[in-house]
Amino acid sequence: MADIKDPENTIIMTLAGGDVTIALLPDVAPKHVARMKELARAGKYDNVAFHRVIDGFMAQTGDVANGNMEENFDIGRAGTGGSDLPDLPAEFSKVPHARGSLGAARSQNPNSANSQFFINFKDNDFLNGQYTVYGQVISGMEHVDAIVKGEPPMYPDRMISVKVAADV
Repeated sequence: MADIKDPENTIIMTLAGGDVTIALLPDVAPKHVARMKELARAGKYDNVAFHRVIDGFMAQTGDVANGNMEENFDIGRAGTGGSDLPDLPAEFSKVPHARGSLGAARSQNPNSANSQFFINFKDNDFLNGQYTVYGQVISGMEHVDAIVKGEPPMYPDRMISVKVAADV
């Protein structure tokens, strides 16, 4: 288990293989951090599929509208939605898209991030300055590496639960 320095800004994501601890970056992307905590505290990320997982690139999840594998799940629709909250403005920074970083997924519009996010499997510097980085895996990256690959995966993995460490 990671040494958690700021429980209010740390996420514990439980995957099939074990827990992934993510340090959020409220000083870098406060709106994205607040959104993740709000959705986690509401239980919206629980049972949501990893709908787009590209080997050597990233694992994408967070479609709380269409990705819950316990509520009328259709892998063909997963990745097409967000939450019922408004989209977020981009919060670009100098923080790189390094291995284990958490990036905000969005459409072509830089200000369209909502609930979806991705975790980088490797350093993806070509994303720097184009997608908001708002967290970093500090332990459990081996569980992220083990997520079933595919676009979409035939039998997708899911986030079993996502909690703010302060609430655990």
